[in-house]
Amino acid sequence: MITAGQMRAARALLGIDQRQLAEAAGLSLPTIQRMESSDGQVRGNVDSLVKVVEALEKAGIELIGEGAVSTEGGRGVRLR
Repeated sequence: MITAGQMRAARALLGIDQRQLAEAAGLSLPTIQRMESSDGQVRGNVDSLVKVVEALEKAGIELIGEGAVSTEGGRGVRLR
């Protein structure tokens, strides 16, 4: 669904910190911190993952999944 690296990159593009993402997603700061400390694919409650993805997409982030069309191939994020 989303990797820890994608979460950090998305926050960087938006210029927000973990606390701001937590507020936007309606989650606690420790939840966001745990998600971002995952290796590779973020582990966590599916509802929490959906909230993070929805908050990032609402802010203008487009998540690029493995195998999706991108100029460099591979996972990533971009600001719409």
